[in-house]
Amino acid sequence: MTLKAAVFVAVLFVAALASGCGTVKPWQRDLLARPQMQIVPSPALKAVDEHVYFSKEGSMGGHDVGGGGCGCN
Repeated sequence: MTLKAAVFVAVLFVAALASGCGTVKPWQRDLLARPQMQIVPSPALKAVDEHVYFSKEGSMGGHDVGGGGCGCN
């Protein structure tokens, strides 16, 4: 496959992916606006969960660091 053909296929692939992305319909916005749909539904609960995980795990950074206080990894 030549470079031109590879670029054409890549552009075609990206165009096909982008065509599937539509706008949110007005009747879908109420579902997407719910707190459960947020990446972090409750920052306070996330902070508490991270604190508990950090305390139990005994590792620096809690869930972001590989390995834990048990000697695994």
